[in-house]
Amino acid sequence: MRHRKRTIKLGRTSAHRESLLAGLVCDLIHCKRITTTLPKARAARSLAEKMVTLGKRGDLAARRRAISKLRQPIRVNELFETIARNFDGRSGGYTRIVKRGKRSSDNAEMVILEWVEEGEISAAQSVSPTGRAGGGKSAES
Repeated sequence: MRHRKRTIKLGRTSAHRESLLAGLVCDLIHCKRITTTLPKARAARSLAEKMVTLGKRGDLAARRRAISKLRQPIRVNELFETIARNFDGRSGGYTRIVKRGKRSSDNAEMVILEWVEEGEISAAQSVSPTGRAGGGKSAES
């Protein structure tokens, strides 16, 4: 039984899985948005959010722990200097997963994994429900 076993195995050995997830998170830090399969995105999201939490701490021990997980000091520096500072007022939920549909070759569910930006959140909350595009009925009709 796999009770309380939370590791998503992804059909790989532990070293291969750790390398894959570190690479995905480093690409997410660098490119701000990546396209991957749904199981990989869910596993990478967990690691990315833990890294942002370390970045918000900002001390030397947190930086060394992040470097040991991600293995790319340049990306860790970018994480600590820019991305973690963007999420200072936020206590979690730093990433979002947007589904794109099925991949044509093997029918795998493809998604976009991206950072939730503070500006996008405030802009989305300021849009009124009646101001949406798409021809919805208004309250006056």
